[in-house]
Amino acid sequence: MTRLRILHVFRAPVGGLFRHVLDVARGQVARGHEVGIFCDSSTGGSRAEEAFEELRQSLALGVTRLPMRRLPHPLDALALLRLTALYNSAKPDVLHGHGSKGGVYARAVGLPALDGRTVRAYTPHGGSFNYNPGTLSHRIYMTAESILARRTDVFLFESAYVKRRFESSVGATDKLVRVVYNGIADTEFEPIQPAADPFDLIYIGEFRAAKGIDTLIDALAMIRRDNGVRLTLLAVGSGPSEGELKARAQEAGVWDSIAFVPPQTIRGALSRARVMVVPSKAESLPYVVLEAAAAAQPLICTDVGGIGEIFGPFSEELIPPENATALAAKILSSLSEPEEVRRAKAAALADYVRAGFRIDRMVEGVLDGYRDARIRRGIAAELADRVEPSERLVP
Repeated sequence: MTRLRILHVFRAPVGGLFRHVLDVARGQVARGHEVGIFCDSSTGGSRAEEAFEELRQSLALGVTRLPMRRLPHPLDALALLRLTALYNSAKPDVLHGHGSKGGVYARAVGLPALDGRTVRAYTPHGGSFNYNPGTLSHRIYMTAESILARRTDVFLFESAYVKRRFESSVGATDKLVRVVYNGIADTEFEPIQPAADPFDLIYIGEFRAAKGIDTLIDALAMIRRDNGVRLTLLAVGSGPSEGELKARAQEAGVWDSIAFVPPQTIRGALSRARVMVVPSKAESLPYVVLEAAAAAQPLICTDVGGIGEIFGPFSEELIPPENATALAAKILSSLSEPEEVRRAKAAALADYVRAGFRIDRMVEGVLDGYRDARIRRGIAAELADRVEPSERLVP
């Protein structure tokens, strides 16, 4: 096995992107590679600190954190200088950028050129590809993506959906392209013990516009007004729109049936509700859907991003986004089904996810992408010089 030095670059240590990086990094370390992380220091809070503390001793290239802004900012130049210095000292074989900001940093570092031994990988995680086509923001970001594509050795898309968005917005590329699905662990398929007095519904995720919680609040109000049914919702998360969502719930007359609580472990939260709702307006391949599906939690999801790829043969169950009427109807339909019917559907989806979305396949898929990029660049043999003789493969 060729031992690689791999540096993962991203912005915020939160959400599914952070989980993806942690899982990939752990898998790479377990396979003998030297790994490091470069990310923002102003987000993530105590949960990120705990995760880094657990992993820090096993990361040969360390954890480097400094302030990063979500949107383009003059201070990006300072972060790039710091990343360039880290690159020059660590000499990684792979710079792997995650998300829009991480993708810019990893592919712009060391301009005008990196060491010829380094390959650059990019996993968008939705990112800039979630902007609506035709908007000014979309045109700006797609122009940047087109320029940076020239400095990318391998695209590791986490869903076929984002790959299609890339092809339609940026165009064809002569670089390597792979779809490597997010994966989850065997322990996440273990049954969850339901709470004694569950909420009717649960939402888990960030409180921001793209997640569609406003549509869910409108659907609850519609159900109460038109059907005389008061449904309870546990909203688990945090984010920039929390105040606006609470105000919307009050205006809609459903404040008394919604409990807003801080982020917590997903399996503990899932046990507290009968059905999980994912009303997103935009997604890539969300971990929260994978985790809930694996736990055989009954799900109501919108048909956005790569969610249809997770549902596979069950994708007819998905509903259109930003449609409170359709969401209200689906909620009433799901909750009116006998418990055993809901559970049987959830178990079937769990079996499908178990077959196609596993951590080991994700880690190997990422490493295969690195390997193929090195071979294409003609540097695999050069790297082999760093492998101990006893570790070299015998033809």
